[in-house]
Amino acid sequence: MLTSLSIKNYALIDQLQVDFNDGLSIITGETGAGKSILLGGLSLILGKRADLSSLKDNTQKCIVEAVFNVSNYKLQALFKDEDFDYDDQTIIRREILPSGKSRAFVNDSPVNLSSLQNLGERLIDIHSQHQTLQLTNNDFQFQIIDALANNEESLHKYKKELKQFKTLEKEYSELVSFQAEAIKEHDYHSFLLKELLEANLVDGELKFLEDEYETLNNIEGIKEKLLESYELLNAEQIGVLPTMTALKNSLQKLAGFSAKYDDIYNRVNSSLIEMDDIFGEIENLQDDVEANPSRLEDVDAKLKVIYNLMQKHVASDISELLKIQTELEEKVSFTENLDDTIQKKQNEIDAQTKILDGISEVIHDNRIVAIPKLKSQLEILLASLGMPNAQFKIEAEYSKTFFANGKDALSFLFSANKGGSFNELKKAASGGELSRIMLAIKSVLSNYMQLPTIMFDEIDTGVSGEISNKMGDIMLQMSKTMQVFSITHLPQIAAKGHSHFKVFKEDVNEVTQTNLIKLNHDERIVEIAQMLGGIEMSSSAIAHAKELLN
Repeated sequence: MLTSLSIKNYALIDQLQVDFNDGLSIITGETGAGKSILLGGLSLILGKRADLSSLKDNTQKCIVEAVFNVSNYKLQALFKDEDFDYDDQTIIRREILPSGKSRAFVNDSPVNLSSLQNLGERLIDIHSQHQTLQLTNNDFQFQIIDALANNEESLHKYKKELKQFKTLEKEYSELVSFQAEAIKEHDYHSFLLKELLEANLVDGELKFLEDEYETLNNIEGIKEKLLESYELLNAEQIGVLPTMTALKNSLQKLAGFSAKYDDIYNRVNSSLIEMDDIFGEIENLQDDVEANPSRLEDVDAKLKVIYNLMQKHVASDISELLKIQTELEEKVSFTENLDDTIQKKQNEIDAQTKILDGISEVIHDNRIVAIPKLKSQLEILLASLGMPNAQFKIEAEYSKTFFANGKDALSFLFSANKGGSFNELKKAASGGELSRIMLAIKSVLSNYMQLPTIMFDEIDTGVSGEISNKMGDIMLQMSKTMQVFSITHLPQIAAKGHSHFKVFKEDVNEVTQTNLIKLNHDERIVEIAQMLGGIEMSSSAIAHAKELLN
């Protein structure tokens, strides 16, 4: 419930601070006194977009702050989802800066407007002519029925499963579309894969093949150089090995004369052993080097295949080609197995359909039970509001389509006159009748669910006498379970409030200002008497005002 409201520098309001109680609060005032300004300030708290022109003094910022007791509203989950700091006494503040920028805060934490709107609609329901048009909205009509049907838990479960169902349908549609495209590319991908598989690629073999090609392609030159090396090492007169052997023998004799020659002898001996080993390796290489035209042709062909594949796939080495080969294998395999994948997805959709059907039937059955109750209660209330022949024809027909709130197609028809035909509300009811229907609906809903604070903005327009008295009784009954505000011009309704506030204009230092004050008992008598008989109050108007209050 709204416990206090503070408005500073907004429209004709310089500064206003007022506290509110639970029950039924009445707001009265002359036409043009500023009731719409009050609602405008309150709407900023609920997330309405700010307008720089609403600043009273455009050199100062506008501040609107409201305190709500939200302990009974079960809003902890909403606060968590929106990342608000929860407090039973929640403070919402809205600021409009002279620059035109707007800021909003919930419990001193900055929030965006969409989040503020989500919270605001759970705190205050401002009933206006615009909201009366909700009556003709199919979703709103379902909300009324579902409140009586106690469908909240089932609808929550249904919406969760419907989300999963739509996800599965989307995935199925994407698979079918992908299959149509994949089939077109399947042959090409298969051709590319076949090329890569037939190449029998091995990671790292490119360098080995290139080395082998260079060897086979230059075999005669290699033979010539190996023979030349062989002869340089082993020629009888000038060969390295005979010369080093003679050197070794000469130094060996020196080593016999003195130990200081041992080191040079050992070094020459080690070099001779190494050169002898090199000679043996050259002999082996000569034995291995043979011309092999057939092998050269095979290596050349394999290299050409690899080079062509690298060029075609823009790859720098075989490892990249193997990666592309793996990707093609996956694409080809996926395409070839798409029928199975699509069938599995269809099976999931079928299973999800059964789950939704089960929940939908529960929702439908509950609605069928609730509709006669709603019809009866509304018709009784409307009869007391001067519409004795009002009748509703409400039907929920179970369909094959999954809608956002079940499988029911709703027909919500109305007839205001005896013997009249049933038609849609927007065609069958006048503006004044729609207002009374909305009041009756809100009254019924207040018995079945915790409604936010409701503010009726001149819902009594166009009615008087006993009907206005009954409207006041209905609002008074509603206020037993919720906080109700009524902006009214009717004394019969004004007298029923637990609290009474007056909106008025006054000139301060030659500047017009709007203010709001809470009336005491005597002030209420005066206000209601003026509502009955005008500024020049008669003794009978005062007596009538006292009678209404008593």
